[in-house]
Amino acid sequence: MNIGQQILFFVSALGAFNGIVLSVYLLLGKKKRSVPTIFLITLLLALSIRVSKSVFLYFNPSIPRIYLQIGLSACFLIGPALYYFFRSVQENVTKIPTSWKWVWGILLGIIILTGSILPYPAYPAIWNNVIVYIIYLEWMIYLIATGFVLKTVLKTFLVNRSALNSTDKFRLLLYTGNCLVFLAYLLSLANIICGIYIIGPVLFSFLLYLSIFYNLQGARYENGLPVKSEKKKIAAPDAQVWIEKLETAIREKELYKDPNLKLNDLAKIINISVHQLSQLLNDNLGKGFSTYINEYRINEACRLITTNDHLTFEAIGYEVGYNSKSTFYAAFRKIKDTTPALYKENIS
Repeated sequence: MNIGQQILFFVSALGAFNGIVLSVYLLLGKKKRSVPTIFLITLLLALSIRVSKSVFLYFNPSIPRIYLQIGLSACFLIGPALYYFFRSVQENVTKIPTSWKWVWGILLGIIILTGSILPYPAYPAIWNNVIVYIIYLEWMIYLIATGFVLKTVLKTFLVNRSALNSTDKFRLLLYTGNCLVFLAYLLSLANIICGIYIIGPVLFSFLLYLSIFYNLQGARYENGLPVKSEKKKIAAPDAQVWIEKLETAIREKELYKDPNLKLNDLAKIINISVHQLSQLLNDNLGKGFSTYINEYRINEACRLITTNDHLTFEAIGYEVGYNSKSTFYAAFRKIKDTTPALYKENIS
């Protein structure tokens, strides 16, 4: 190898090696791993194995064919790992659902059965002309599905990039990086661009180091994503964007009227983590979730008291989201420092 090839080998191989090291660190670094972390570990391992196979095949085409089978088998898990990583983050999953376990059981079963019945060393033509295309089709389908999971972030990026916070930027980095790695391999498979095969490993190395650099700039990983430190307020520009999203969602959808509304429900609706929403309310607005929602409910109750004489106070309480008359009265007194009856009397 000349000096250029040596540098290329070093960069791509080091990225693959560090990806494996990072996944092992995430696996062994904590006694209790969150669901997103489990899928992130799977994603890193699958990518690292796939990239390692690419590096050694590119610089040594005579490597044993069993390694080609291992690399392509790992490739079959990249798309699903990315998809379920983002779904588990978006939906704040704390326990892997049974349906997800079935999907992964089927995927692993396909890999084991295919590798046992049709091993690459014995059936290279089937792998190169059929199985590899099935693998890339499955990878593409999961990439598209992941795009739908991230549609809010992608739309925000296209419409107003300044509205993206650090978490959104990391999501875009991870998603677009995986898309670029897939595209590099797809173009190589289709023989559209000569020599692009090694670009996949190089892109992976770049993505990995950029993610690490991003983390070292002050963000930390929590449930698989970087968020700002708990001791600091969300930056004013980011906070203002989230506050506007929050208020718009609550007003337009009248979310406060749902008596079962929870913090995590509201976080999902505006596409923010539960931790960040809690931090936004407590640190930036100076009030807890319960107080924030009660203010909307009581303001709506005051409007109904003023404009609807035929409604009883109890009916108004149920209308604005309370499950009982006593809870409504207690919240009204806390927010308005009076009772509904006295409030109506003073208005009259």
